[in-house]
Amino acid sequence: MSQPLFGLVAAGQPVIITPTESPTPTSFIYAVPAPPSKTSSHIVVFFLPGVALVDGTAAAIYLVTPPAPGQTAPNSKFLGGIGPGKESAIFKVGVDNTGQIVLGVSVEPAASVAERMEQLSAAKQASSSSSEAAAAGALVPVSQAQTQQEVALAQRIIKSAFNFLASYSGQVGPNGVEVVPLRAFEEWWRRFEGRIRADPGFLERGE
Repeated sequence: MSQPLFGLVAAGQPVIITPTESPTPTSFIYAVPAPPSKTSSHIVVFFLPGVALVDGTAAAIYLVTPPAPGQTAPNSKFLGGIGPGKESAIFKVGVDNTGQIVLGVSVEPAASVAERMEQLSAAKQASSSSSEAAAAGALVPVSQAQTQQEVALAQRIIKSAFNFLASYSGQVGPNGVEVVPLRAFEEWWRRFEGRIRADPGFLERGE
């Protein structure tokens, strides 16, 4: 797994495809600079074009935070996963005291990842039910519109990158491994950033 497998996009930041470190051949650490003056940020994690994991595996995604007092190892919190049929995910995560967000991505058995995602979903649903019960008499009900807009925005960014990069893909090696050159990502980001500056609303229009 020497080729980049995953891409990360934090709000207001360029695409990151190179991990900060790789503790093992199947685990990767990404230190993502946080937007200035922000205590949290949305990050999209996705498979790079042409990437396919080994059958029966998926990518588990963790938020890595500094060790608590008295601890030596950093803490990790399971956020979710991506795999066949779910090639991307968006997360809202907090910024640590170093001004960055550290994510870990680990290739693990798909069954294990799926089980923890189900547990996470059940816990969120239980929490949501409690919140809805507490807010039943509120004048303004809790809305999911903002979350839906954020997901749609992330999907459009990924679609833009995929459509552009697909034309640069090629095959190398005796097994015909499909790759995309790094310069293609740089060119996509240059054009994407230029269009954002010229027409900030084009993503909302779904163009």
